[in-house]
Amino acid sequence: MHQSHTTVGIVGGGPAGLLLARLLHRSGIDCVVLENRDRAYVEQRQRAGILEQGTVDVLRECGAGARMDREGLVHDGVELRYDRRAHRLDFPALTGGRRVTVYAQTEVVKDLIALQLDAGAPLLFGAQVRDVTGADTDRPVIHYTHQGHEHTLTCDYVVGCDGFHGVTKLAVPETERRTYERAYPYSWLGVLADVPPSCDELIYAHSPRGFALFSMRTPTVSRLYLQVPNGTDPADWPDDRIWDELQARAAVDTPWKLERGPLTAKAVLPMRSAVTEPMRYGRVLLAGDAAHIVPPTGAKGLNLAVADVTVLARALAQVHDTGSTELLDAYSDTCLRRVWRAEHFSYFMTTTLHTAADQSPFDTRLQISQLDRIATSPHAAAELAENYTGLPLG
Repeated sequence: MHQSHTTVGIVGGGPAGLLLARLLHRSGIDCVVLENRDRAYVEQRQRAGILEQGTVDVLRECGAGARMDREGLVHDGVELRYDRRAHRLDFPALTGGRRVTVYAQTEVVKDLIALQLDAGAPLLFGAQVRDVTGADTDRPVIHYTHQGHEHTLTCDYVVGCDGFHGVTKLAVPETERRTYERAYPYSWLGVLADVPPSCDELIYAHSPRGFALFSMRTPTVSRLYLQVPNGTDPADWPDDRIWDELQARAAVDTPWKLERGPLTAKAVLPMRSAVTEPMRYGRVLLAGDAAHIVPPTGAKGLNLAVADVTVLARALAQVHDTGSTELLDAYSDTCLRRVWRAEHFSYFMTTTLHTAADQSPFDTRLQISQLDRIATSPHAAAELAENYTGLPLG
């Protein structure tokens, strides 16, 4: 049995864990990151691609923004399509200058891994964490296997960044945690296409046939989504059917052409909302998907993770510098206020833009009325833009 100690043990080497490690390293706080997958897998996980203004700012401030600034696509708005009409939301005009950046989570992860391996704290790939014990003591312990050997890592604090199905949250007794969940009656069929995007900015399309989203990864790679029934097999959707359905759902009465090309990846993504409370128990803290997941319609998953660890890094720096636990004691409440707003926004975007199988004409007219309100009311448009570009951390 190999034993060691660190100030902060981080379970999970996705964007939340890696960014937290980077922020702690810059504050002079030692930590260890344990990731159960290998580096190649972590760097290829397809996830989010929209970075809020605050996320961009944090990545720049911690030295992880150079390639993002070179290759990321800054967007000043999105387009809503509904009832064969198109309406653009101008984010800077509605929010006092805030924007979003299209830069894939895979690229954020690659940048953070490179920084971590170059000058950061230990990052162990293939570290299988079995469990976390002692959450209510001053020395919680991470039990894991690495390179065929059993290890224990004692910590001042353990942070679970290991996703919704991770083991860290199980360190919180069942009597002390509660998870609120909502499942949606549809999924997304997501595809990557080797073709330049058919739009300069994202298009969110409501139609009687279902929702569609037109996004991009780079100026030459499109990222596209179609609402499909739960349990859909991607094999049932040949390329031509996907392109035809995208064209039909985004149809407007003004000229617009959908660029078609070879599809390189297809996957079905279920739609789900969940929040686990509290986000801290003793000396175990949860961040990112370990504490909450959102449907992707609001582009909030990665951004919520960044907000969590930014708040947490500041709290741990206060403990390190002054001994005060004021910010740490407020961590769960501070994050959950923002989490629930993001959950509501994601729910709003999802239920406003998707068409349920049993939806009545009355329900559809309510959706159109809501979209009309956004298109004609500066106040409604500003509410959407402020949530989309990111609410303050506090």
